[in-house]
Amino acid sequence: MSETFDADVLIAGAGMAGATLALALAQAGLTPLLIDPAPFEAQVAESFDGRASAIAYACFRQWGALGVGEGLAPHAERIQQILVTDGRSPGAAAAAPSPFFLRFDAAEIADRAEGEPLGYLLENRHIRAALAAAVRAAGIEVLAPATVAQAAFGVRAAELRLTDGRTLRAPVAVGAEGRGSVIRRDAGIGRLGWDYRQTGVVATVRLARPHQGVAHEYFLPDGPFAILPLTGDRASLVWTETTARAAALAQARPEVFHAHLQRRFGDLLGRAEVEGGIFTYPLSLQLAERLSAPRTALLGDAAHAVHPIAGQGLNLGLKGAAALAQTLVEAARLGEDIGSEAVLERYARWRRFDTVALSVGMDAFVRLFSNDNPALRLARGVGMAAVNRIGPARRFFMQQAGGAVGDLPRLLRGEAL
Repeated sequence: MSETFDADVLIAGAGMAGATLALALAQAGLTPLLIDPAPFEAQVAESFDGRASAIAYACFRQWGALGVGEGLAPHAERIQQILVTDGRSPGAAAAAPSPFFLRFDAAEIADRAEGEPLGYLLENRHIRAALAAAVRAAGIEVLAPATVAQAAFGVRAAELRLTDGRTLRAPVAVGAEGRGSVIRRDAGIGRLGWDYRQTGVVATVRLARPHQGVAHEYFLPDGPFAILPLTGDRASLVWTETTARAAALAQARPEVFHAHLQRRFGDLLGRAEVEGGIFTYPLSLQLAERLSAPRTALLGDAAHAVHPIAGQGLNLGLKGAAALAQTLVEAARLGEDIGSEAVLERYARWRRFDTVALSVGMDAFVRLFSNDNPALRLARGVGMAAVNRIGPARRFFMQQAGGAVGDLPRLLRGEAL
């Protein structure tokens, strides 16, 4: 690292994708520097992020290669089956079970996935805590609380000015600070997208009966309702409502909220008792027009913020971290300028198709399933039934969701850089 630079790579955003990238770069000998408005202590608080994430088994391999997997293992629930149902109402509110459903079983791809499950369910606060501990152990510099106010990209360096007046320089800056990315804005990268006028309501519940590692997703006219298995026979419930209805639910008295919850949940796994807070998250699609520009690259929600309908948002960010880390490390080992347009375009080209395909696919799913049109209901039901009867199609979708399809970076294969 040159004396005129503060780091090899400046990473705006110390969230899950940004911290993973920093660990990968540091393990391979580069010097990253993380910048985030929220200190790690705030990020691991139960009130900071109430969500749980479905982690593709390839992305979990990456954390294993970075030394984080062992700390996450006690908090990871293996997803053994996924049951997808199209209906008008789940649980107790359903008049009759739908004849249209999909069943994905980890046993079907055990030989190709080296015995791994379909994925892992982890509470985000545990992921953040494990990454924070690993970042500290690796000696990676973290500036927090700190916020990037402005970014400039010159011929030889990216320069970030913080709100406290400090200025930082590096060969490349990564925008991983979310939907309102200053890095993306100042790099002149446009964005496409729209508001779904939906809100995700999230709660953690303790179940009366074992979930056996089965994830349930009901496609309903107002949006999906998911029961995601967590450790200790708990579940993360995620249901999508109109924005107004979600706000009313979040402000409802506990007994009223629980009545609505139980009506949706039914008696599938017995009574569900809420543990902790109720969280709401507005849903929208946001896709950056490019993943790179001179001296900068985008990662995570700064590059692609998608609907959680298939649980692929964080996985997209983690796959991007693996590809960007490998691109920068290989360029450094060849003596190239890691912030050059040619190097960063390799990363963009590597991730472009998967990012756009998944983002567009998730948007199509939302529009196809979040309605009660009789013709569309019949078409999607017939489609689900057909896929359910075709083994190769089911196995392809499972491998795709597991992140094991295509040109995989070494970290996603479980190999160190």
